[in-house]
Amino acid sequence: MIALLRIELYKIFHRPRTYISFGIVAAIALVIQLAMLADGKNFIGFALQGVSEQFDIKGNVLNGYLITYLILQTLLIHIPLLVALVAGDALAGEASIGTLRLLLTKPITRPGLVLVKFTASVVYAMLLLIWLAIIALGLSVLLFGTGDMINLKSDAFVMLLKDDVLWRYFAAFAFAGIAMMCVAALALLLSVFADNSIGPIIGTMGIIIVLTIFSTLQLPIFDAISPYLFTTHMIGWKGFFDAPVPYDAITHSAIVLLVYTILFVATTIIVFNKKDIQS
Repeated sequence: MIALLRIELYKIFHRPRTYISFGIVAAIALVIQLAMLADGKNFIGFALQGVSEQFDIKGNVLNGYLITYLILQTLLIHIPLLVALVAGDALAGEASIGTLRLLLTKPITRPGLVLVKFTASVVYAMLLLIWLAIIALGLSVLLFGTGDMINLKSDAFVMLLKDDVLWRYFAAFAFAGIAMMCVAALALLLSVFADNSIGPIIGTMGIIIVLTIFSTLQLPIFDAISPYLFTTHMIGWKGFFDAPVPYDAITHSAIVLLVYTILFVATTIIVFNKKDIQS
């Protein structure tokens, strides 16, 4: 199984589109960083306009920690779509080029093949998050320095001391890893129903977009189902930037995402076991 996993990782990182995803992450992060270098002071002044009338805020407000938070708010919405590009191609891509039946002649069971495909997709997602951490956090701190972090929420103003910020980002990226595992599992599930990768990729994107709208629209009909949607819990990483940190809510969100991941992977195995492979 280890040998097959190496082959799957080779397939993923041998494709040019894999590196396009890394390039997209870097490009968006750099655009935000350059924009803040050029006009960040005006942006901060506008954002803190109401707060500065009540509090005397001094120090390096426009620092790497704040810039990283802005980048994460933007990119952690789009990274699931990049994960779907690989996970949605895992089984459907093999079917489209006629190698799925050949794979099943190897000394591995169908559930084992699904788990290998899922593991390879998760490895890709984790590397994408590590790359995001390097570009967003590492480069932002290098360009803007560090300092106390201001988190402006719709209903609150949170000030985090400089020495109390870095661990929160490590925890946030770890939580994001759990969320990306769930996305990879969903894309893999859709992949088992298709004979080409376009359908699973678009399907995953569509499901995430639609469910995200359900999660964010504050209407009574959506409030009833929102707690049960995995997209509602994918933004649980933001809880690490509250004071105090809502550990119970974050733990609950992580458990929900893990349950969905297990459910998606288990369903994929069941469907794949019954599937008549003709390609």
